[in-house]
Amino acid sequence: MKRSKKTARQEGQVIFLGTRHYFVLLVLISLLAGLMVRALYLQVVEQDFLTSQGVQRQIRTIETPAYRGAILDRFGTPLAISTPVDSVWVNPSEILGDLAALKQVTRKLGLDYRTTVTMLKQRADREFVYLKRQLEPEFARDIAAGFEGVYLQREYHRYYPAGEVVSHLVGFTDSDDQGQEGLELTYQDWLRAEPGERRVIRSRRGEVIEELAQLKPAESGNDIYTSIDMRLQYIAYRSLARAIQFHAARAGSAVLLDARTGEILAMVNQPSYNPNQRSKTATERLRNRALTDVFEPGSAIKPFTLAAAIDRGRYHRGSSIDTSPGYMMVSGHPVKDIRNYGVLDLSAILRKSSNVGASRIAMSLSKKELWESFRAYGFGELSGVSFPGESAGYFRHHSQWQPLDHATMGFGYGMSLSITQLARAYAVIANQGRLVDLTLLRKELVRNPKNEISRHVMKSATARQMVRMLAEVVGPKGTAPQAAVDGYKIAGKTGTAKKSIAGGYQEDDYVAVFAGLAPASNPRLVMAVMIDEPTQNGYYGGLVAAPVFQEVMSNALRILDVPPDDLPILAQGKGKGA
Repeated sequence: MKRSKKTARQEGQVIFLGTRHYFVLLVLISLLAGLMVRALYLQVVEQDFLTSQGVQRQIRTIETPAYRGAILDRFGTPLAISTPVDSVWVNPSEILGDLAALKQVTRKLGLDYRTTVTMLKQRADREFVYLKRQLEPEFARDIAAGFEGVYLQREYHRYYPAGEVVSHLVGFTDSDDQGQEGLELTYQDWLRAEPGERRVIRSRRGEVIEELAQLKPAESGNDIYTSIDMRLQYIAYRSLARAIQFHAARAGSAVLLDARTGEILAMVNQPSYNPNQRSKTATERLRNRALTDVFEPGSAIKPFTLAAAIDRGRYHRGSSIDTSPGYMMVSGHPVKDIRNYGVLDLSAILRKSSNVGASRIAMSLSKKELWESFRAYGFGELSGVSFPGESAGYFRHHSQWQPLDHATMGFGYGMSLSITQLARAYAVIANQGRLVDLTLLRKELVRNPKNEISRHVMKSATARQMVRMLAEVVGPKGTAPQAAVDGYKIAGKTGTAKKSIAGGYQEDDYVAVFAGLAPASNPRLVMAVMIDEPTQNGYYGGLVAAPVFQEVMSNALRILDVPPDDLPILAQGKGKGA
């Protein structure tokens, strides 16, 4: 009996195990059949849909880079150009899965590993994060090679071949190629590139394996031809830098322009900066002082005081002014010359730079008359160059003048202007009394006077008289013999002004100025120079600023092939003809 029960239990267990075996086998067969049915369904019924979805996950719309327009000098010498660079970017979800690789990449890029990891984790939901931008293509390729999730994007980097020589003019762009200063900012819309868009299929590593369509064509920016002549720009920059160093001056600016067209051929400043390496450049070095900084011009204004009086028929070149005893009192304040010059004609007032003579002439005109003339010469208004940060200077309305203002205005105190405004005013004298707007863009090589914007603000006869009088200033008996250029007649005027401070003037700080034109017989070029706070080897305009004018102008006249007008052989020929 016991044996039969034991046998029954054993037989039951065998039946159970056999049943379980068949059940498991049935389940496995069912799963396999289900997978086969599902596979068949996906391959036959859903094939088109799944193929489409797969492609869509590989299709990307990517940017086609375009280069920013170049900035060139008047002859096509590049001042700012765009060069190809590569930026390194990553897909955080990919690169964070291989921290060892990320550590190597950050080391090569000079980045802090922990900071980079933190940054990528914060942006883990993105597919595109820059690690470092605008690297040399070869260096960038070496970094990206062999790492999953590390990619390159082609961009363009702004490069300035002339460096600090034109930095204040050209300015610079930011990492996104947007103009920040200078011409880069002024003509941002003209220079700006418009990237294109294209649809592509990318591999798992982000490589483009098939071009599908071009959605938007890339449009590169437009080039700009400036009025600058780099030959003259280099000479002016070198000469100004040398003067700043020799006189241990704080700063300086110089502007050279074509008097007839208003084109600025050279514009330089000190101190300067290198736009290719500006990360540690002080902000004060970035501004274009020739257009933004203003100063009281001192005696450099006297020619315009005389011109205003001559234009109104109050005086002529031979008129005499008694400057005795070397000073005059105005509202209890003295206006002084360095000595008693006695009776002077108008030429002598300029040649000896008499403050008393200039003040008497200024006060012979009403405040309104003097103000209107100075405004007509361009004082108190922008020069026309459309440059960011340009200053119009400080020139109060005549209704606000006190008697002392009326007197000192005649020799350049009580008003302020930029060196560019001063150059523009002297161009009026050089240009037969016509005031033209200045420009930093090249004008057409074939001039059409009918299309030039200018206005007569000084009688032609007055302008000719002023040229003759200013030529005496550069003569041996004038204040600026160091501005003379061999073979050419030069006309110009010095200025030496104390710097103003709150409540008065700084006793030992000066601004040295010289402005002139050449050749005097048929003026073509105008140049103005300002040296701020010279502290060594003199401070007068004739000693500090005039030599810069002489060096630059002598080279400019030769380079531009301007015929001499003051050679002995020319004088002999005129003598024989007489």
